[in-house]
Amino acid sequence: MRENLKKARKAAGMTQQQVADRLGINLRHYQKIEYAEVGGSFEVWDALEDMLGIHQRKLREISNNRPFLKGNL
Repeated sequence: MRENLKKARKAAGMTQQQVADRLGINLRHYQKIEYAEVGGSFEVWDALEDMLGIHQRKLREISNNRPFLKGNL
């Protein structure tokens, strides 16, 4: 999971649905980005950086709470 993205979203007072709507993507696609199941496009990460005010390099960090994914990344 991308904990920094989740924390930034919550700190901004936004739900996953609100972020997805602002990005122009469906909720499930945003959830896959937040859960580190998909990477997301450069455009999405640029928009997230602007929306949340945190550099995308920090937002993209993946936490270690899903070690079974480590070899797949």
